Amino acid sequence: MGEKTYLKWYNKVGYGAGDIAGNVVYAFLTSFVMIYLTDTIGLASGIIGTLIAVSKIFDGFTDIIFGSLIDKTRTKLGKARPWMIYGYVGCAVTLIAVFAVPTGWGETAQYIWFFIAYTLLNGVFYTANNIAYSALTSLVTKNSKERVQMGSFRFIFAFSTSLLIQSVTVIFVDFCGGGAKAWRMVAIIYALIGLIVNTASGLSVKELPEEELASEQKPKEEKYSAVDAFKLIMANKYYLMICGVYILQQLYTAMIGAGIFYATWVLKNKNLFGVFSWAVNIPLIVALIFTPMLVEKWKGMYKLNLRGYMLAVIGRALVVVAGYMGSVPLMLLFTAVAAFGQGPWQGDMNAVIACCSEYTYLTKGKKVEGTMYSCTSLGVKLGGGIGTAVVGWLLELSGYVGTAAAQPESCINMLQFMYLWLPLIFDVLILFVLSRMNVEKANEEIRAKKGMASGDSGK
Repeated sequence: MGEKTYLKWYNKVGYGAGDIAGNVVYAFLTSFVMIYLTDTIGLASGIIGTLIAVSKIFDGFTDIIFGSLIDKTRTKLGKARPWMIYGYVGCAVTLIAVFAVPTGWGETAQYIWFFIAYTLLNGVFYTANNIAYSALTSLVTKNSKERVQMGSFRFIFAFSTSLLIQSVTVIFVDFCGGGAKAWRMVAIIYALIGLIVNTASGLSVKELPEEELASEQKPKEEKYSAVDAFKLIMANKYYLMICGVYILQQLYTAMIGAGIFYATWVLKNKNLFGVFSWAVNIPLIVALIFTPMLVEKWKGMYKLNLRGYMLAVIGRALVVVAGYMGSVPLMLLFTAVAAFGQGPWQGDMNAVIACCSEYTYLTKGKKVEGTMYSCTSLGVKLGGGIGTAVVGWLLELSGYVGTAAAQPESCINMLQFMYLWLPLIFDVLILFVLSRMNVEKANEEIRAKKGMASGDSGK
């Protein structure tokens, strides 16, 4: 007899649609905040990068705190949904603020405005929303297949939204008249869309009762502080590996996001950034569609993720070759190959984190779903934030001036390094970590030693 099912198709679709809201923030921020601040507001890329890096110091503390708060929350909406739904109100307000830097203020005041808005967006509101959203994977179903399906739906919506944001934003800003007012108007529209979709997504699923989520062997009372929760996840090597992969992925994404500079100054056509977005996101979506089937065929996620990233490394290596050949069509082709290989991990990532949470329960006897899913927000913010900061620093180092009519040769060489070589390096590092991250096998071995069936762990 198969595992009990908990979700209808519309629950999975409704949950997945939540990443439309998440990527209204993330894709818009990572792809366009730097070019908005440098080319429209006229701020220095190096200072912006430093402010973002400093902001990440604060972010590092809030992930564990919010994860622990979610674990302790008890409301009619459940543990995670209140944080997901209400946290996004702050996301909408601060996203608008980031793209509404007052043009009439002095530079120092403009930097302060950006720093406060960016830190509140990432360190507080996006953290609360994203950790809660990710944790729902463990809280609305105990079925491993449904968790993979939820992840696939989620990232289909995520990459579709990224594709749309990256394809239309430049055109949309120009349509709104260009300049600072246009960026602010686009941010307002995106924030309102995200707010509506996020609320609908949060209400589309229902968390399971505590007694159903709990194992028969679960201790009657689990009381532990944020410090205890931190110690629990730090003792889980697979949590650290997932954090590492997540951070590397977001560094990769930040470099791909810097493609707006590459398209503008190397390829001499800023609209090609949207074309490359199609080459990235369409293959990812196609791969996500087949991910649940492939997980079942290969009896788990480890082999699928590993083989997928082998293909990704080959694809990115060929992008480097095509880039130096000057062939845009070949670059697009191999970009698509690499993206297709990255797709399975994106689809089953949340299910792997659920296995990681199970590993902590099997080894420590504690359930820390909210804290465990802090790796998603931690990875997005640290990787994406540091990636955006690095983009700023490297542009400054290369001599980039956003308001200039042309860029020096040193800047062109730097853009090639950022867009061609760094993504390949990050993919190689991800492949290495994934090769050592067989948490499914580790859980099975522990259960076998304890004489437990797979359902006995509260999975």
